[in-house]
Amino acid sequence: MTNELLALFEYYEKEKGIKRETMVEALETALLSASRRSIGPAREMRIQIDPEKGDIKAFATLVVVDRVENPYDEIDIFTARRMDTNASVDDEIEVDITPANFGRIAAQTAKQTMMQRLRQAEKELIYEEFKDRAGDIVSGTVRRFERGDVFVDLGKFEGIMNQRERVSTEEYNVGDRIRAYVVAVENGSRGPEIILSRSHPNFVRRLFESEVSEIADRTVEIRSLAREAGYRTKVAVYSADEKVDPVGACVGLRGARVKNIVRELNNEKVDIIRWSDDIKAFVTEALKPAEIKSIILDEEAKSVLVKVDEEELSKAIGRRGQNARLTARLVGWDVQVQKDESAHEAFEAQVTKAASAISDAAGIEMETAEGLVRGGLNSLEMISQGVDEVDIADVLEISVEEGAKILSKVQAAVGGEEAAAGEAPVVADEVVPAESDDETPEEVEEASVES
Repeated sequence: MTNELLALFEYYEKEKGIKRETMVEALETALLSASRRSIGPAREMRIQIDPEKGDIKAFATLVVVDRVENPYDEIDIFTARRMDTNASVDDEIEVDITPANFGRIAAQTAKQTMMQRLRQAEKELIYEEFKDRAGDIVSGTVRRFERGDVFVDLGKFEGIMNQRERVSTEEYNVGDRIRAYVVAVENGSRGPEIILSRSHPNFVRRLFESEVSEIADRTVEIRSLAREAGYRTKVAVYSADEKVDPVGACVGLRGARVKNIVRELNNEKVDIIRWSDDIKAFVTEALKPAEIKSIILDEEAKSVLVKVDEEELSKAIGRRGQNARLTARLVGWDVQVQKDESAHEAFEAQVTKAASAISDAAGIEMETAEGLVRGGLNSLEMISQGVDEVDIADVLEISVEEGAKILSKVQAAVGGEEAAAGEAPVVADEVVPAESDDETPEEVEEASVES
């Protein structure tokens, strides 16, 4: 057993980093428990192990008596004096009670108990080493899966990535090399657990710190970060140095820096945005590539109403509302995106105006007039000269006969307008005859010549 113990000590000392003194203490405690079954309940029994040689001895402190009544607690005076010539009755003497054959059962029990204590010591070592590493990125190899949890070999230790800390779009296989963020080191009832994550927003933050030297030396700051793991991340950066472009520093030459991060995130989209204290400017940057028509702020409720054109609405909201949702998290305000109705309202006003003019002039219903305008027939002249009853029937989806009636009314209205425009006032050039009935035509002519 001596050689076996020494080999065990050397293995745990080199491979697990557990001190030999800790193992010796654990083994002494384990053997003490096992020895009580093989030797008996000796008084004040203790186990002594030589850490260098692996020798094991058992000692008990017995009381010297004239006549032994309890062999586990007492020793007779004659035996005691053979060990110590100065021994006397009622003295306490430490006696080597190591049996010639310690016992296979005792040794096996001791080994099992010691392994339990060593596992506990190993867990304590894990906690001591990793308790200050929460927030760091570590590398490891996928070892196994249990109920959706991924166990990662970190060398001397093992980390666990729970189902909620995994990225839904990623698949892991045994033997895969992965990097993960240390969320916490918990010292629970089952011992310390190293909780890992690849979905945590700070995983992206740490990747930027490792790739971008300006972030590592605090020239550029990550002011805000919002992430939907596996799909998209928005990062707002800022630099107090006017000579430093924070976005350009994060992107790198030809996008080299951000490409490394995207590769680590398995092609997750990463938007790098310039931070601004002006909420309007910040929201405008965050919602790109969508073009904003107007922004209305409610500072009391910390809400932002963004209006965009209809064709820009899908860009601003994003797939399943992702762009708007991440923008709200990034800014810290409630962001609502709506379609800008101002252009539509102006168009509807023009339609109503044109339809009203046609309806009043031709004497047709307003609904029919609106149908004509929406069909591109927005004036009386266009209807009377450019189309026939079939075209009107197609636009309004009515019969040709009804189309002919409408065309007739429009033409009548146009004809009436033209007739009214053609009636000009008559100016008389003749001289008005005198009212006297006695004058003859010749007299009138003479009078005209004289005048």
